[in-house]
Amino acid sequence: MSLSPYVPIIGLFALAAFFALFSVAAARFAGPRRYNRAKLEAYECGIEPSPQPVGGGRFPIKFYLTAMLFIVFDIEIIFLYPWAVSFDMLGLFGFVEMVLFIVAVFVAYAYVWRRGGLDWD
Repeated sequence: MSLSPYVPIIGLFALAAFFALFSVAAARFAGPRRYNRAKLEAYECGIEPSPQPVGGGRFPIKFYLTAMLFIVFDIEIIFLYPWAVSFDMLGLFGFVEMVLFIVAVFVAYAYVWRRGGLDWD
């Protein structure tokens, strides 16, 4: 097995790693170091930071549910790409299977929508 098809990809990763390390090092040496109290505090979009409990603030479960729903539907949509690439080779069987898959995704989406999983209240 020849590794020659992977040489451009490995070269690209090496170039990206070199650029990232060089950028961090150059910023460390060339950047100004004028620290003050305001720069060392957490940025809160112009709002004075409010005191937080020792363990950190609590987030409503709605944020986690929304993130999980996004990941689930995003991963399901990723399965459409290989199907679209090999659509001609799969024929009617591939088409029927993808229609069933899309129906299952739509049923899950309708269930989440009906249960209020997409509401921000």
